[in-house]
Amino acid sequence: MFSVAVELINDVRARGVDALHAQAENFDGGAATQVRVPVAELERASRELDPAVAEVIDIAITRVRAASAAQVPTPIITEVATGAVIEQHWVPVDRVGLYVPGGKAVYPSSVVMNVVAAQVAGVHSIALVSPPQRDHAHSVHPTVAAVAHILGIDEVYAMGGAGAIGALAYGVPALDLEPVAVITGPGNAFVAAAKRAVSGVVGIDSEAGPTEILIIADDTGDADLIAADLISQAEHDERASAVLVTTSNRLADQVVERVTARVALTAHRDRITAALAGDQSRIIVVESLDDAIALSDAYAPEHLEIHTKNAEIVSARIHNAGAIFVGPNTPVSLGDYLAGSNHVLPTDGHARHAAALGPATFLRPRQTVRYSRDALAEVAAAVVTFANAEDLPAHGDAVTARFEER
Repeated sequence: MFSVAVELINDVRARGVDALHAQAENFDGGAATQVRVPVAELERASRELDPAVAEVIDIAITRVRAASAAQVPTPIITEVATGAVIEQHWVPVDRVGLYVPGGKAVYPSSVVMNVVAAQVAGVHSIALVSPPQRDHAHSVHPTVAAVAHILGIDEVYAMGGAGAIGALAYGVPALDLEPVAVITGPGNAFVAAAKRAVSGVVGIDSEAGPTEILIIADDTGDADLIAADLISQAEHDERASAVLVTTSNRLADQVVERVTARVALTAHRDRITAALAGDQSRIIVVESLDDAIALSDAYAPEHLEIHTKNAEIVSARIHNAGAIFVGPNTPVSLGDYLAGSNHVLPTDGHARHAAALGPATFLRPRQTVRYSRDALAEVAAAVVTFANAEDLPAHGDAVTARFEER
C-alpha cells in the first residue's frame, strides 16, 4: 500500500494535472472539468444548503472554535538568571493543506474540524481538497463546498487519495497550487500511507486512516448502547475496527444479540457486517479491568469509550487513545459532530505518540534568546570550557571576543 501511494504521488509530481485527472478517472469515476472549484460554485452551494444542516454546522463551528481556542499554547518567558531571558512564542505555519474524505459518506464535519483548528492557530493560507463526486459533476460534494464557503475558504480542489496528498506537498504549477507546510485530515489507508510518504517534506497531523472504536465495559454496561456505538463506527467502512473489551461474559453475549438485531435494521448493513466480521473487529473477555486497560493501551485506539462503574477513574488510568469518551451519555458519534472536541484522530496505534488535531498542529514554537552583557559574562568561562570539551574552540572565542579590548 505504501509503495502504491508513493507511485501515485510521484505521478502527480511528474505529470501534474494530467496525473490528477487520470487518478480521478481510475478511483473516483471521473475527473472534474475544473480541478479548482470556482468560487461561484462554493457560493451557490452555501446558498442552497439545507437550513437545518446549516444550523447544526453553525453549532459545530461554535463549539469546535471554543474548544480549539482553549488549546492555543500561551507564550512563555523564562529568566534563567538576571538578564538572561528565553522567550517561547507559538507561530503559525504559513500555509496548510486540509484533506476531507469523500468515499462512502459525506464529511462536512471534517471541513469544520480541519479548518477551524487551522484558523484558530492563525494560519492565513488554507487549501482544501476533497475527492470528486460522480453524482455532482465530478466536483466536490455540495455540502463540503458549502461549509468551506461558510468558513471563508475559497481555495478548494476536487481531488482525492494519495495523489491529492502529493499535490498539496509538492504543488501543481498548472493549477497555481502552491506547496503547503502542513497536511492534515482523515482518509482511507492510501491517504494515511501518502501522508507518511510526504512527512518530512511537510508536517502532518497523524496517520488518520480507517476508523477505530474500542469499548471497555464491565457488567454495568448497557449492551444495547454498546452495540449501537460499535455499529456507528463500523458504518464508516468495511475496514473499520470495532472492538469490545469486557470483564463480563454475560455482557459479551448480550452485545452480540443486540448487534445482530440492530444491524438488521441499519441502512448500511452490508458494510457494517463486513467490518464487524473482519479480523480487525473483536469481542474480547478479560479477567479484570486492569487487563482491559493494559489491552487498550497496547492497542492505542482512535476512539475509546468507557462503560464501567467509576468510569472517570478508569479513564484517568488510560495512557494511549486518540480521544476518550466517558460514560453512557458520551458516544463517539457526539465527538464526530458536536462535542466540541476534534474528530481528526490518530489511528493504527499512532495514538501512542500522536494526538488529536488541534491548533498546536499548525503552530511551531519559536525561541528568542536575549542576554545582557553581565549575564553573558557570568557564563563566559563555562561556555569556553564546554567548547573546549567538544574540541570546538572557536565557539568559545565567539564569547570571549565580546570582552576583548578593541
